[in-house]
Formats: sequence, C-alpha cells, structure tokens
Amino acid sequence: MSRQEQKLKTRQNIIHAAFSLLDENRSLSAISLREVAREAGIAPTSFYRHFKDMDELGLTLVDEAGLALRQLMRQARRRIASGGGVIHTSVETFMEFIAANTNVFRLLLREHTGTSSAYRLAVFREIQHFIDELTDYIVEKQGVEYALAHIQADAMVRLVFSAGAEALEADDKLRGEIGEKVKTQLRFVQLGATIKR
Repeated sequence: MSRQEQKLKTRQNIIHAAFSLLDENRSLSAISLREVAREAGIAPTSFYRHFKDMDELGLTLVDEAGLALRQLMRQARRRIASGGGVIHTSVETFMEFIAANTNVFRLLLREHTGTSSAYRLAVFREIQHFIDELTDYIVEKQGVEYALAHIQADAMVRLVFSAGAEALEADDKLRGEIGEKVKTQLRFVQLGATIKR
C-alpha cells in the first residue's frame, strides 16, 4: 500500500471512529480528540496529519453523512427506474438507511439545530442539495414549473427528515408504521402540487 493510500485509509478510520462514538446521548461537541484517536487506533498527534482540529472533522462528518444519503437516494431513483413507485421506493430506501446508519442520520438531525453555527450551516447546505436534486427530478418527471417543484421538494424533504427523526429509536414495526404514514403525507403533498393555484 502506498503512503497516499495509507493516509486515505487512516483518514477514513478517523471518520468511522467519530461516527461510532456518536449515539443518542453524545453529540459531536461531546466527543474528544483523544477518544477519536483511541477508537481509530492512532496516536492523538497523528490526528493532526489528517484534520486541523475537531471542528474540521465535524464538518467532514456532515459532508460524509450528506453524501451517503444523496448516494442512497440516487440508488432509490435507479430502483424506481426499474419499476418501483417513487414515493414507496424512496421512503423504504430512506428507512433502510436509518436502520443501518443510525449515527449518520442522528448527526445530521442533531447538528441541524446544534450550537455550532458552522455545523448548522453545513447541514443546511446538505438539506438544500437534497431539495435541489428532488426539485430537478420533479421538474423532469412531472413537468411542473421550477418554482412550484421547489416548494413541493422542500415540503417533501422536511416531512421525510421529520419522519426519520421519529424512526431513529423505533423498532422495526414502529418504523414501518412511520414509513407508511409519511408515504401518505407525501402523496398529499404531490396531489396538492397538481391543483392549480
């Protein structure tokens, strides 16, 4: 393995270590550099070869979380293209993601209203990416004008994130019920968007 590959691997280990330390009781600000280094199996001084400080790591975690979710929703769109219903497939994919990546979604949710303005701004940007991608998708697939598609996308993303917050600590049965409820809510939004103003 080259030095560059080793450096990338260590960086990913640090990111995974930080995600693994997050839980329902611990936010980014509650995690120390020493804990992350220990979890990643490196010396605390080695941390600085990869990140300037814990704030830079935190912003990287937000970016990684947003990217993971966006990749997942693109995957959902591929599933839709091969015959799945848009709302059903999107919600199912999202709920699967939350079940498998609880800490990743918890980070986005918590830092969205957290004390760090840098983290809040980073999460806001990630949510905007979602809304923009969904807006483009609605314009393309439903032929809705951009401004209206953007309002529809914004409402849908907010509903899904809110359902995700409910689903975080839920068992499989309750998560399924939350998923069904949000599918109905999303259909209401979609139907409302077709009514002429």
